[in-house]
Amino acid sequence: MTQAKGRTRVGSLAELGALRETLQRRTREAAERAALAARELAVQRARVQRQPDPHGLFARAVGPVHRLRDRGLAELDLPRPPPHPRQRELDEAAALAESMSDEVTVESLLLTDDGLSFRRPGIGADVVSKLRRGHWALQGQIDLHGCTRDEAREALADYLRACQRRGLRCLRVVHGKGLGSPGRQPVLKDKVQRWLAQSADVIAFAQASGPQGGAGALVVLLAGLVR
Repeated sequence: MTQAKGRTRVGSLAELGALRETLQRRTREAAERAALAARELAVQRARVQRQPDPHGLFARAVGPVHRLRDRGLAELDLPRPPPHPRQRELDEAAALAESMSDEVTVESLLLTDDGLSFRRPGIGADVVSKLRRGHWALQGQIDLHGCTRDEAREALADYLRACQRRGLRCLRVVHGKGLGSPGRQPVLKDKVQRWLAQSADVIAFAQASGPQGGAGALVVLLAGLVR
């Protein structure tokens, strides 16, 4: 009886030893996990501290600032100008300028009678006669003297577009007689005729009369004023 009790006591001590080792191992593992988590947290904090502070950078870049003195002025809500489609106008002007080619055969577009003239199909000859006689008052003019070919084409395209926007219909385009050109030959005259003949807004033009510029200018009629 006594021997059996001794064996039971030895077995219980062995189980307690194994349990103690298990607890110690788990305690060590928990401590290692806690230490690893602490190291990772320290690394993250150091990384955050190394990142520049945007507010601090701005303050250092601007330097010391001072609040403006309140002068007691009223803040008026003034009406703002309406939006202006500048980009659309630039795109339209570019498209119009590109449509004015130097390669068009102007002879197929111009009618030659007793003077240089042009009229679109469906526009009567009396329109050209009225242009020459000054039936319609000139509402504006553009002078292309001194312009290069590209400058003149762009300026003419912009001017025609502006006239359409303002409702102007009878214009004078001064291209010069070419007296100052090499060989005393007009450079812009022929090109201006081609450009005008290609513009859908131009329905007719004729060489200006003597007082209006003669061979150095054209009187141009835009769509919307045939009566």
